[in-house]
Amino acid sequence: MAKKKDDGKKKPKAPEPVLRDILRIPEGERIDLAAQDARATPAGPADKAAGLAATAALAPRLTELQDRLYASSTAGDRRRLLLVLQGMDTSGKGGTVKHVIGLFNPSGCRIRAFKAPTREEQNHPFLWRVMRALPQPGEIGIFDRSHYEDVLIARVRDLAPRRQIARRYGQINRFEKSLVEDGVTVVKVFLHLSYEEQRARLLARLDNPDKHWKFNAGDIDERALWPAYRQAYEIALERCTTDEAPWYLVPADRKWYRNWAISKLLLEHLEGLDPKYPPGDFDVEECRARLLAS
Repeated sequence: MAKKKDDGKKKPKAPEPVLRDILRIPEGERIDLAAQDARATPAGPADKAAGLAATAALAPRLTELQDRLYASSTAGDRRRLLLVLQGMDTSGKGGTVKHVIGLFNPSGCRIRAFKAPTREEQNHPFLWRVMRALPQPGEIGIFDRSHYEDVLIARVRDLAPRRQIARRYGQINRFEKSLVEDGVTVVKVFLHLSYEEQRARLLARLDNPDKHWKFNAGDIDERALWPAYRQAYEIALERCTTDEAPWYLVPADRKWYRNWAISKLLLEHLEGLDPKYPPGDFDVEECRARLLAS
């Protein structure tokens, strides 16, 4: 068979896969976390070395888009982005803040780690403390845990009546829809960790005295409730993934992939916003002449 002649023309590159489409949990889909591979690397780099390099390569573009988002707010643009991180203990919420959000200018970020509610917070509706922590126009907000704790640990630990918890899913959906309508891009990430990897990470903390401050003996007791937490997460993911604010499932056993995937998700959402630097409201040439004459 005769070989085809090379006409010298470069073949067009195949378009890059859109990660937000790959990791997105579709609305109305049944979720079985046990069937999801926590070590998978969907659409990711080939290995750890490539993943670290790819994540670092995203930094300049992320920084530029963050700068443009902040600048646009000075001209009245109300848009901002909120990253919600949820996952089992040791799934990497803090690591994401350190390695991914570290790519941004910290002055334009608003980070909030939600712990057990204070007495004052308990005296208000469960969304009250969340509304007080939202990013302002031009900012990137990061929630390490969030309002979802009130349908997760509250369900597992029976901290509220089941009927009340059942109502909260609808309240959350309405709340997130109102955020989107007010200019907030909500990026909700579930860090999917395996039972075996959590054990390994907890053992690593025990084996390193410098990490003992991060170890909590109660985490061992919580592991006994793993099936209950998994079910609570499945319910929350199923009931609260919407067109306005979908959930993204990020396999989290490989830290390098987790960091790359979340960086990529943030990049895709910021590029979708495509914020612009606002034009100056002054005569550039006049100001230049005055400055040169000063």
